[in-house]
Amino acid sequence: MRRNELKIRKTRLWSALLFGMLTSMGILMTGCGTFHTDVNEEINVSDPGVSVPEMPDTSEPADLSLKNSENAGAEFTPELPENSAQGDLPDASAAELEEKEVIDPAGMTLETRVHTPEGYTRTVAEKDSLTQFLRSYPMKEAGAPVLLYDGREKGDQSAHAAVFDLPIENQDLQQCADSVMRVYAEYFLQTGQYERIAFHFTNGFLAPYSKWRDGQRIKVDGNTVSWVPSSGYDDSYECFQGYMKMIFSYAGTLSMDSEATPIGTEEIRAGDVFLHGGSPGHVVLVVDVCENDAGNKAFLLAQGYMPAQQFHLLKNPAHESDPWYYVNELTDPLHTPEYTFSMDSLKRLQY
Repeated sequence: MRRNELKIRKTRLWSALLFGMLTSMGILMTGCGTFHTDVNEEINVSDPGVSVPEMPDTSEPADLSLKNSENAGAEFTPELPENSAQGDLPDASAAELEEKEVIDPAGMTLETRVHTPEGYTRTVAEKDSLTQFLRSYPMKEAGAPVLLYDGREKGDQSAHAAVFDLPIENQDLQQCADSVMRVYAEYFLQTGQYERIAFHFTNGFLAPYSKWRDGQRIKVDGNTVSWVPSSGYDDSYECFQGYMKMIFSYAGTLSMDSEATPIGTEEIRAGDVFLHGGSPGHVVLVVDVCENDAGNKAFLLAQGYMPAQQFHLLKNPAHESDPWYYVNELTDPLHTPEYTFSMDSLKRLQY
């Protein structure tokens, strides 16, 4: 429900309740055609578009709960005229009078921090899927700033709706494409899919984590890259971090573009990207998708950027307090807070 429609509905609900209550108490004179509410809006009760309900039997208060109320059953206590009892008024919930908030500051994962819009539900996520991994990923506390790799705050703090608690090292390495690769690598590591942790360098060299873990290291000599024996087997997280630093140093949006295939918005799912390969290019990651009964989809976007900085959930410039991007509202190009993508830049990574 749109905010303006909800405000009108709230005003009419309160007006109707007040009118019916005062009429039943013999206080309000009838026949004048209008009365004023406490929000200074004049309501014409003879207007066929305004419905004034009859007062319910006070022995059985009416239930005015709205459908799809997130807090159905939550009660509020209206201010009553003197000598009135609470039982003289119908019950109602606070959720009837407030728009469903998309952002929940108390939520500490993506799924609990960002609710779906009215009428939408999240798409099904299989166990141990990337979608499930992203939805359950820890977030920084609400209102946290985006920090650079060295702990300083990013200059522009207006682009993000939330910050992921994704690891970042204290070097200017984990930028946009690197952040996406980090998400995929952390997911594969957590779910034991070690053989899928493999990324191409810009020159086409494939660097699988399994070789690094087994003790080999990468030697770069100009444009020539090769594996050389080094130490023994090491599956520690510190070893994994060292591997990722090497990937960040020699991979980017250009190499990522070679690992992706174009898709249409009707196929969009978590893990897809809007990608412009270049030097520099940019990429943002689709981190969640929801859908309504009509099949219309909406999605969330997140990014890292330059200089290296914390991975963060992007706002939607078209909606002040709603970060979801609605497929049926998309235009070409797609505008995100800090970059503009052509619609043919939507791609699926082949990791």
